[in-house]
Amino acid sequence: MNPIFDFFFGQYSEYSNLHIILEIIAVIFGLLSVSFARANNIWVYPTGIISTSIYVYLLLKWSLLGDMMINAYYFIMSIYGWYIWTRKVDQTHVTPISRTTSKEKVIEILIFVITLFFVYIVYITFDKWNNWTAYIDTLTTAIFFVGMWLMARRKIENWIFWIVGDIISVPLYFYKGFTFTSFQYLLFTVIAIFGYLKWKKNLDNSPVIV
Repeated sequence: MNPIFDFFFGQYSEYSNLHIILEIIAVIFGLLSVSFARANNIWVYPTGIISTSIYVYLLLKWSLLGDMMINAYYFIMSIYGWYIWTRKVDQTHVTPISRTTSKEKVIEILIFVITLFFVYIVYITFDKWNNWTAYIDTLTTAIFFVGMWLMARRKIENWIFWIVGDIISVPLYFYKGFTFTSFQYLLFTVIAIFGYLKWKKNLDNSPVIV
């Protein structure tokens, strides 16, 4: 076997064809979801729901509890975000892109801290706190929980959390043996950077709705 191919994809020799196909499908819909988010398009949520549903199943099978909880949370927040994004704030406007308020910043901190504590308890309960990756999982879970909440609220700062979490996740998923997902997060990072720039341009050019 080609040593380069083996380096990136050798671990898949131990996976079932079904799991490999499902991971690829989840990656495709995940990329579609982030692309729609960049375009500020409501299809971010239907495509995201498909991707996260598959990942919840796969990550449960692979005993990656922190990652599974992230995707289960994504699924729930996708339904919430779908409602928020389509909710009209007046007769002609739906919820617009905006910046976080002081109150929302406090909520961000609370979500982050509570998530850290919650994931730690879960890992201890299921005896998964036995590898250095558990610390990184806990951190990325908290980062992504805040990012998803901000996206559901259509807050521009969500992209900052996605960028940081995605950068951390690229080597993390590769180390865990999920090359397709690692590549997905690499593309997520690029899309998130352009997403932030596009949302910022949209925000700068849009009047504030009061």
